[in-house]
Amino acid sequence: MAEKMTRPGGEERLRAMSDRENAPYPRGDGKVRLVTTDWLADHLYDEDLTILDTQPDVHDYIQEHIPGAVYLNEGVLRVSARGFPTSYAPLACLQESFRRVGLRAGSPVVIYTGKGAFSGRGDGLAQTMMAYTLAKYGHDTVYILDGGLDAWKSENRELSQEFPTVEPSRFTVEVHDEYAIGYEEFIQVKDNDDVIVLGARPAKVYAGKGPWRMAGHIPGAISLPWRSLMDGANPALLRPNEDLDMILEEHNIDRSGTVICTCGTGREATNEFILFKWFYLYPQVRLYEGSFTEWSARPDNPVVEGPEPQGRKADQAPAR
Repeated sequence: MAEKMTRPGGEERLRAMSDRENAPYPRGDGKVRLVTTDWLADHLYDEDLTILDTQPDVHDYIQEHIPGAVYLNEGVLRVSARGFPTSYAPLACLQESFRRVGLRAGSPVVIYTGKGAFSGRGDGLAQTMMAYTLAKYGHDTVYILDGGLDAWKSENRELSQEFPTVEPSRFTVEVHDEYAIGYEEFIQVKDNDDVIVLGARPAKVYAGKGPWRMAGHIPGAISLPWRSLMDGANPALLRPNEDLDMILEEHNIDRSGTVICTCGTGREATNEFILFKWFYLYPQVRLYEGSFTEWSARPDNPVVEGPEPQGRKADQAPAR
């Protein structure tokens, strides 16, 4: 069994999680980075910048959005495939959606979401889901607005009800298969000593019953609720760097191995995949897109109820 995991620190961490005001950060050529509301205000009318509004309902966008933003709901990203409900849409469909909003792989795109002034339904995850998807399918410069629309509004910044004039682009999808891990590979590697599996669902769902046919979690998955990483009042705003450092240290998440991010449908896990891969610069990070939906759909797969991982990784659980 592996030794006690090292803290997510050192030169790599300091370089990755530098002052957020020094946006975009982290510095370097990572595909996904954070920008602040100040940065976006300064670059709002840059000719090469695309702004995507991913609020949960189109009426939220119609009522208010950041000037120049074009609407792209995350619902277009996934459709059923042979009955499985959370598969990505065909490449041609994704490509056409990205072209219609004017995306260009070599030009920056800023993604934001909000609680939804009309619907009140936003949970903050739309911006990480969209950011992960764009990076996976070939966009090179993806910026997430830290705090999203709610941070923008809290500073009394400009809002709009005008729809921008957008010329369709010639965006070409290029799939980065190395980001995701499929079911067959997942079951082969998940119990390896150099692999840590994280569960991003809420703690009570991780431990008990959610909407799935089975209760509990994948054996060995360590509970790291995605919402614990975010500001208490704003689910689109990351907690301060020192808080994140402490959470990762408490969970003993080793940067020398492979981190596999899981959740219910692959959506919540995008938050943690982006954090580990592009903000903390962990060298080996994968996302199990099928997550508990796929795992629990196979009745022979074991599950664990309760707050502890159990199974292969039980003795690596964080102290409580």
